[in-house]
Amino acid sequence: MRVGILVLCLASQALGCTGRQGASESPKPTRGDPHAVSAMLKAVQASSESEGRKRAVTLLEQAVKLDPDLWEAHFNLGILATEAGEYEKALHHLEKSHAAAPNAEDIVVALAHVHERMGNPKLAVTVLEPYVKRFPDAIAARTVLIASLRVSAKLNEARIHAREVLIRHPGDPQALAELALTHLAGGEADLAALIVQEALKAEPPSAVAERTAGLVALHQGDDALAFKHFERAGELDPDDILARLNMATVLLKAGVYEASAKHFSAVLQRYPKETSAMLGLAAALRGQGSRDKKEPYVRAEKLLLAILELEPTHVAAHHNLALLYANFLENKPGAKRHYQLFLKHAPKGHPGRSRAKELLALP
Repeated sequence: MRVGILVLCLASQALGCTGRQGASESPKPTRGDPHAVSAMLKAVQASSESEGRKRAVTLLEQAVKLDPDLWEAHFNLGILATEAGEYEKALHHLEKSHAAAPNAEDIVVALAHVHERMGNPKLAVTVLEPYVKRFPDAIAARTVLIASLRVSAKLNEARIHAREVLIRHPGDPQALAELALTHLAGGEADLAALIVQEALKAEPPSAVAERTAGLVALHQGDDALAFKHFERAGELDPDDILARLNMATVLLKAGVYEASAKHFSAVLQRYPKETSAMLGLAAALRGQGSRDKKEPYVRAEKLLLAILELEPTHVAAHHNLALLYANFLENKPGAKRHYQLFLKHAPKGHPGRSRAKELLALP
């Protein structure tokens, strides 16, 4: 779930906050430096123009420089930085915004999403749990908390929060979808399938329910049905990046490399530093290469190196780069170097460890 871009909490502006404030009052618009507020309003206008996002960022940065307490501008900078994959920057601005407007549900949800994207679901939990305790009717925050708890392996707590949402909103498709995924994570695939069928009955139809049904179908080994659900999720919500990633992954698994690459590329157009899409595109490109067609291998190499610039300890990137060098680009020193880095960072139970050790033992 994503938070909308440039959601400014200004009472007189059309782009107001979504109003999801739990049981709290809406945060008051800052009465800050008039020049800072003016720059922020210009950023709203710039964001609606073609290629205007860069100018919007510049204007918002001017606004917070003029008035460091202008929390609305910090919030919007955090959202734009999140979409650009600049998570440290996003975290900085969203934390400032949250500190100034602790009751705003949009802000706490956006902050939790950044923690998740940085691979820290437990930090997302620490942000969301006290908020939901203060505002029990904060459905959006509680729904994100369910997902964060699930990823943190706190399945019982995730189920409790899902039921809290369903008590308040019976049949809520997002809560049902999260509950289904929680049961799936706990090895209860049949129960997950039953729950997701209830989510699919929602009106209007839910992209999240369709995406979750696809994940359940994948778990059950029905790739064709999974793809149909992911495709339907994409139709219902063209901005559902997870559905597109899932479609691309199914196509990659089936060996339909060109179509898979198109979906991964579409994600990267929106989120240029989304490492899962970069990793998937590299695999799709590798599938398109051959002895006489090395260019896809070179493009895959660039993508994997770009991932390692962003995340130097990325286990899958080191492993895939080592495979690429060993099997396709005839770069034995590069393969050995990345197998060594893979073994340094991979968990003890990783299935690729034994093969990496065998290859490193070769002359």
